Amino acid sequence: MTDINSLPFHLQLLVREYGHSTYQLILGLKDIEDLAERTKRATQIVQLMLRLQPALRDLPEVQTRLWNHLHALAGEEVALDAPVPLRSLTVRTEKPARVPYPRQTPKLRAYGAGIEALIAKAITIEDPTEREQATVQIGRTMKFLYRQHNKENAKDVTILRHLGELSGGQLRLDPALVDAENLFEMPAPTGRTPAFIVPQPQQRENRDRREGRDNRESRDGRSSFGGKNGKKRKKGRSQEPQQPPQ
Repeated sequence: MTDINSLPFHLQLLVREYGHSTYQLILGLKDIEDLAERTKRATQIVQLMLRLQPALRDLPEVQTRLWNHLHALAGEEVALDAPVPLRSLTVRTEKPARVPYPRQTPKLRAYGAGIEALIAKAITIEDPTEREQATVQIGRTMKFLYRQHNKENAKDVTILRHLGELSGGQLRLDPALVDAENLFEMPAPTGRTPAFIVPQPQQRENRDRREGRDNRESRDGRSSFGGKNGKKRKKGRSQEPQQPPQ
C-alpha cells in the first residue's frame, strides 16, 4: 500500500479526487512492457476516472485534463501513446520565476503607469484620425482618474498640459475644440436612471420620527386622519350615537 502523504501536494490532491484504488491501477501501468497494451489499459483507466467524476463531462477538453492527470500520477518514466498532447511534469515541480517589481514610479501619480503605457501605444499609431481618437480616449481616462485621485474636477487645459508632458509633446489636441465639444467628458448613458438622493441627517431624523408616530397610531387603532378606521373627523359638530330602531 502506497503512502500518499509522501507524494507532492498536487499529486495528493489527484489521488483524493480519483481514489486510492484508481491510483493503484495507474501505478500498475509501469509493469506492462508493451506500449500498445499499456496505452489500452490507460484508456480504460481514463474512462474509469470520468465515471468517478461525472461533473467533468461539462468541462472543455476533458480528455486532455484526464490524460494529463493520469500522466502526472504515473510518472514521467511511464511512456504512453496518448491521443492528446501531454504536458511536461517539470511545470508542476519547478519553482516559478520571480516577477520583477516595478522600481520606477509614474511621472504623475494620479494617472499611474497604465496611462503611460497607453500614451506610448498611441504614439506609435500612424493614422492621424485613429491617433486623434486614441488621444481623446486617453484624455477622458486621465480626467476621470484625476477626479478620483484629487477629489476635485480638472480643467481641460490641465489635462492637455499633463498629456503633453507624458507624451513628450507628441500627442496634441486643439484646446478650443476640446472645450467646444466637451471631448474629455464621459458620454452620458442612453437609459435614464432616476437619481438617488442621499437624505441628510436632519431629513432622516424627521422621517424616522414621522414613521414612528404613524406606527404608534396604527397600533392604537387610529389613522393619520385622526379617527378610527381612517375616517376624518368633522370640525364643529359632534356625531351623536344612533338610536336603535323601535
